[in-house]
Amino acid sequence: MDHAVPHPASDHPAITPGSRTLIVINPAAGQLDTERTLRLLAGAFAVRGASFDLFHTAGAGDAERAARHAAQGGYRAVVAVGGDGTVGEVISGLAGTDIPLGIIPKGTGNQVAVNLGIPRDIEAAVEVAVNGLPACIDLGRLADGRHFALAAGAGWDAAVIAGATREMKDRWGFGAYLYAGLRVGVTPPSTLFRITADGHMLTVPAAMVLVANMGQFAAAPFPPMEVSVGPAVSYQDGMLDVCIFAPRTLPDVAAVLWRVARRQYAGDDRLIYLQAAEVSVDSDPPVVTEVDGELIGRTPLHASAVPGGITVLVPHP
Repeated sequence: MDHAVPHPASDHPAITPGSRTLIVINPAAGQLDTERTLRLLAGAFAVRGASFDLFHTAGAGDAERAARHAAQGGYRAVVAVGGDGTVGEVISGLAGTDIPLGIIPKGTGNQVAVNLGIPRDIEAAVEVAVNGLPACIDLGRLADGRHFALAAGAGWDAAVIAGATREMKDRWGFGAYLYAGLRVGVTPPSTLFRITADGHMLTVPAAMVLVANMGQFAAAPFPPMEVSVGPAVSYQDGMLDVCIFAPRTLPDVAAVLWRVARRQYAGDDRLIYLQAAEVSVDSDPPVVTEVDGELIGRTPLHASAVPGGITVLVPHP
């Protein structure tokens, strides 16, 4: 499918292959063969004359701290090697700086890379990280200061993420999410959500509330199965998209998924969409929440839009 071409970050300094890049790699990402990946990365950077330093993460928060230090140390870019969780941490470390983010997608889902059109192949992804186009994209920001590129969610999506254990993801890859989704979808949860969007409140029983900055989701590496969660979700409009999914029965689940897959969003009270710069999501009872595929706790969830919050290296048109 065609991906939006990000607007160039015109005030960003020229990127020269002679300056150093920090590579932040998460050895626990997806089904990553770390040693083989490092050999491929070293070769791909070397043939492009691009020097780099390497940082291995060992736990939560390491990638964010490494990215923040790299920005302060004057690196020309920080490249995240891993999944959406690793990318999200690096984003939080770079947000508000002029140091661009590069992505080598090696996680289970890699949804941020999907939205930006960054290839999964290491050689092709390194070409983007070294010689790609610096482009400004929006971010979301949580109440605790954490930033996200993809989405924050409450309810069904977070329950699926909770159900896809590390062992399942190591064994089945993206299939772990499909399995967890089938288990949750058999009896779709219904929670009373109170959503405040730019000061306007909506109370609705639903299975899931997604606060999206990016809209494309793909079930790689399976045959092409890419859907947009909303009618006009954009990471360059300065707004967040609130996507409310309210199936009540198993047939409802199938009907909602079919409508989303066919991009038929209007005329169904099981699908509700709105846009806002500031969004709060509360629920009775509290439900599990996630951001960019990582569990973060339970409702309430508060997010605000950060227009042009980070520069990312993307493929040239």
